[in-house]
Amino acid sequence: MGNRLPEMMLHAKQIIRRRSHSKHQCYKTSSAVNVPKGHFAVYVGDEEKNNRFVVPISYLKHPLFQALLNLAEEEFGFDCPVGGLMVPCAEDEFINLTSRINHA
Repeated sequence: MGNRLPEMMLHAKQIIRRRSHSKHQCYKTSSAVNVPKGHFAVYVGDEEKNNRFVVPISYLKHPLFQALLNLAEEEFGFDCPVGGLMVPCAEDEFINLTSRINHA
C-alpha cells in the first residue's frame, strides 16, 4: 500500500497538469507523460540538453511555427538524434514564440 502512494501522486499530478492547460497552449513535460489527442511533442534545445514540450496541432498552420520547423529541417533534416521533432532554439525563445502564437 505504501509503495503505491508515489505512483498515485504522479498520476494525479499528470491529470491536474492536463486539465490546467487549455487546448491552445503548449507546456513542458517529461518523456513519461503521454501526448494528449490533438497535440504533439517537440524537443527544444540541442542534442545534449533538450526539453520536451507538448503543443497543439493548430500551431502547425501558424507562420511563426512553420518558420521554426523550416529551421529545424535545415539543422537536423528528418533524421533527428532524439527520435522526435527537435527544434534548434533556446527554451526561452521557444516559450516566447509560443506565447506570441497564443496571443495572435
